[in-house]
Amino acid sequence: MTPQDAPDSRWSDLDRPPLNATALRRALLRPDALWTALDVVTATGSTNSDLAAKADALGEGAVLVAEEQTAGRGRLDRRWSAPARSGLFFSVLLKPGETVPMERWGWLPLLTGVAVATGLARAAGVDTALKWPNDLLVTVEGQERKAGGILAERAGTDGVVVGIGLNVTLRADELPVPGAGSLALAGAVSTDRDTLLRAVLRSLEHWYGTWRAAAGDPAGSGLQEAYAAGCATLGRSVRAELPGGRALTGEAVAVDGDGRLVLATAEGVQRPVAAGDIVHLRPAAP
Repeated sequence: MTPQDAPDSRWSDLDRPPLNATALRRALLRPDALWTALDVVTATGSTNSDLAAKADALGEGAVLVAEEQTAGRGRLDRRWSAPARSGLFFSVLLKPGETVPMERWGWLPLLTGVAVATGLARAAGVDTALKWPNDLLVTVEGQERKAGGILAERAGTDGVVVGIGLNVTLRADELPVPGAGSLALAGAVSTDRDTLLRAVLRSLEHWYGTWRAAAGDPAGSGLQEAYAAGCATLGRSVRAELPGGRALTGEAVAVDGDGRLVLATAEGVQRPVAAGDIVHLRPAAP
C-alpha cells in the first residue's frame, strides 16, 4: 500500500483532506493566547464527552477536534451525524469562574454563536444567522437551513465545555434531514476546514476575552447588541415549545440581560423564555 492509499493519508480523499494539526497548533497556540492545547482525532463518540471527562486535569483553552463524531449530541440529546471530514466537529474547555459570576455563564452558547458567525463571515463569506438559543442558519436557494449547532455543558468543578458542530462540504444527497444545510450549499467562497477552524477559534478567543474583561456583562462587552443584530429569531412570530409539554406563541422582541428570549404575546404580556425549542412561524423579513 502506498502512502497515498493509506486510510489516514492526507491524500486519501482529495475532496475532504484531513486537518493539519501541526499547522493549527503553530497558528493558534501562543504564549499569550487563550488556546493552550489542540488535538485532532480521527474519530470519537463525542468531543464534548471526551473533553468533559478530563476537564479537571486540563487547563483552560484545551481544544479537541474530531474528523468524525459517531455519537455527536445536540440539545435534548439529539443526534448529530455527518460523513467523516465533511465538517468541523470540536469542543473547547473554558473556565470563566475567576472573573465571571456563574449566573452569567448562560451567555456562553450565545457568545459562541456570535463568534462562529463572525469568523465564518470573514473566512467563508457566508452570512450565518443565529436561531435562539444555539442553532447556526445559512441560506440555501432562498431557504433558511440549519448548518450547525452549539452545545454548552458544565464540566468538572469549574469548567464549561462548549461543542460546535458545523456542516462544511455536505452535498444535498448527504444532508441528514430536509431542513439541514452546509457552507458549500450556501455558496461559501472557501471550504478549507483548516482556514475555517482558525477563523472561528480566533473569533471565539476575541469575544470570550472581551466578555470576560467585562466580568461577563453582556451589555458592557457589546455581546448582547451583537447577538441581537445577528439573531434571525428576533422580530418573528415564534412558538416556544417549553419543558413539560407546554407551548407559548408570540413575537420574539428581545434577548434580555440573562440571555432569555422575550416573547410579546397576543394578550399584550412580555414573557421571557429561558429554555425550550423555538419554531419560526413566518419567514424572515426581506
